[in-house]
Amino acid sequence: MKPLILLVLLSLLFVCRLPAQAFDAVTVEEITIRGNTKTRDAIILREIPLVPGNSVSGGILPEIVEESRELLLNTGLFNQVSVGWEQTTPGAIRLLVEVKEMWYIFPVPVIDLADRNFNIWWVEQKRSLDRITYGLDFTHRNFSGQNDELKVGFETGYAQKLELSYGLPYLNAAQTVGLEARFQALRNRELNYKTFQNKQAFFREEDNNFLYERLRIDLIVTYRGKWRSFHDFSLLYNRDKVDDAVLRQLNPDFFPTGNPLYRYFSLGYTFRLDYRDIRPYPMKGFLFMAQVKKDGLGIFGDRNALTLRPRYEQYATLHPKWSVASLLSGKYSFIREPQPYNDNRAIGFREDVMRGYEYYLIDGLDMVLWKTSLRREIFRRNAHLGKWMPLETMRTMPVRAYFSLNQDLGFVNDPFARSYNDFSGRLLWGGGIGVDMVFFFHNVFRLEYSFNHLMEKGLFLRFSSGI
Repeated sequence: MKPLILLVLLSLLFVCRLPAQAFDAVTVEEITIRGNTKTRDAIILREIPLVPGNSVSGGILPEIVEESRELLLNTGLFNQVSVGWEQTTPGAIRLLVEVKEMWYIFPVPVIDLADRNFNIWWVEQKRSLDRITYGLDFTHRNFSGQNDELKVGFETGYAQKLELSYGLPYLNAAQTVGLEARFQALRNRELNYKTFQNKQAFFREEDNNFLYERLRIDLIVTYRGKWRSFHDFSLLYNRDKVDDAVLRQLNPDFFPTGNPLYRYFSLGYTFRLDYRDIRPYPMKGFLFMAQVKKDGLGIFGDRNALTLRPRYEQYATLHPKWSVASLLSGKYSFIREPQPYNDNRAIGFREDVMRGYEYYLIDGLDMVLWKTSLRREIFRRNAHLGKWMPLETMRTMPVRAYFSLNQDLGFVNDPFARSYNDFSGRLLWGGGIGVDMVFFFHNVFRLEYSFNHLMEKGLFLRFSSGI
């Protein structure tokens, strides 16, 4: 009896192993792409870590397929992506890639707030329409089908701005080297001339003259050897001009030189290693980024700064509906001397924000910021907009919603203004709860109820993809 049982067990083991052995090593015979009417095949193939003729273990094939889907979604070119395979002959497969392209041309009216976030405009500025800029923003994504972008924008109102940019990610046949050029000119009638008691102080003349002008020209060379690593080399020319009354009456340190005209060149290098699954709202993976930038190359002698900005993000799925997100970022200034007011930012601008501190600005030479969020999925579904959406490619809208429990810690060092900005030089804490809505994988809307170390609390809106 025992030999019979042993024979049956060995037979079952052999039968169970047959599919794995038959599928242990397969060859990619071809890659079939469907759904791309504008995007060139080469741009899609660039994001797939396989080429025809590659042999791959059947055990890791599903991982490569999922990675290909994530890389294609992260191009920002597609609303939906599916990647699969089918067996063509024994030991050979065909990869099947199907995409649904986004709408790429956006000639839309622009209405922007002058303030750093919606909450400042709504509460502190009392929803003043004088603090709104409006104009036309023409953006053509995927301009030539190579994931390039052409942008022309003009705004007026609170400020006047003209912006031109063009970026082509791949110049060479190997699709590793790219180039981006930007031009921006702006001028403001109202000027944020100082931070006092951790708040922005503004000034506007009665005759409504323009007080501040800025001209920026950027040239960026990009290099992307592998799928997940990025290198940017930048050259910047910056020209600022401020009304002489600002230096004489309001803030003589607005420019350290005391001259109303402030010019400098910058050289910068940024390295990014990005293993996030979906960049605007990741559920797993990590991002490491570091930027070193030298402002002032000795040509004009107006500015002298050398800054390091590291950043690390980690995302993990704890359960099908539970995930955790964490961010650690910093800033360190190697040259310990006063910097121009507008270029001395730490916490409160762009991505370096703390929950509970929406109404505050903390400037400084150095900064450390740690943010964490525990997230629980509320729902995910595809909203079918039907005829309400005139663009056929956007009639199916992926929607996800998450509940979040948040906590942030921050520290800023500003040795030159600590006497009148007491948030510098002390540990800052903020946190609370929130609801995050994600649309089309790329657009994030956050409604958060947050506290800070003063136990001030409030309901805040954020339109941000960062943690």
